[in-house]
Amino acid sequence: MTEVDHPSPTAADTGRRALVLDSAMLTFARYGYRKTSMEEVARAARISRPGLYFLFSSKETLFRAAVGQALDRDITAVEDVLADPGRPLRDRLTDAFDQWAGRYVGPLTSDVEAVIDDNPGLLGEIIETPRRRFEELITDAIAAESGRQAAPPLAQTMISTSIGLKHQVTSREVYLERLKVAIDLLLR
Repeated sequence: MTEVDHPSPTAADTGRRALVLDSAMLTFARYGYRKTSMEEVARAARISRPGLYFLFSSKETLFRAAVGQALDRDITAVEDVLADPGRPLRDRLTDAFDQWAGRYVGPLTSDVEAVIDDNPGLLGEIIETPRRRFEELITDAIAAESGRQAAPPLAQTMISTSIGLKHQVTSREVYLERLKVAIDLLLR
């Protein structure tokens, strides 16, 4: 089934939908995809179950939309951070990685990323497109200052380092501290 088409939404409808998707993401993170019911999401979003089904025809549709919204927000934040030429590249890269990955480090927030990583079959391009876009943004930011040839391996190494750090550290602060060291070393 696909999401139901409706007339163009008002700002209030769009805001309500975003709140429902935020509630859904937190509920999926708490219980996992399989154990989450539409009833639990409706309760968390303070909406009736029929109202939830009016917005989203199935749990899969809801899950895909919730993950898509979260990743779109992350990519938009990364684009904004990297677009500020008045800040040093090191600072922009650190903030970009913080927006993309650092927010998901720690005992409460790591569940959001886990529910995404645990369900690749449901997500497909919803997850892969933003990941490719993130790598492209990091590569372009490095290329603007370090040259085209050096940019792809530097970007890929930074991304690999970020992934490793996320699994080694228990707090966002430690993640950022170690990431700054890695970025400084790589940009020398």
